[in-house]
Amino acid sequence: MRSNELITRLRSAVSALVDVDISGWDDTALNDHLAELSTALCEVDAELSRVADAIRARGFRVVEPIAA
Repeated sequence: MRSNELITRLRSAVSALVDVDISGWDDTALNDHLAELSTALCEVDAELSRVADAIRARGFRVVEPIAA
């Protein structure tokens, strides 16, 4: 897969996460989906860590952009 396509896919994943809003869920709904949410969040975290670790293993830094 080309690097531009990978960056586009990462940006799409970020956009999908931006759309996640559970603030309107009541506690029952949150509790009903907590196991699924936890699993998904842990999977996202693991994949982000994997990519970041691969970058660091090559001697590069993952740097947070300076806020405008």
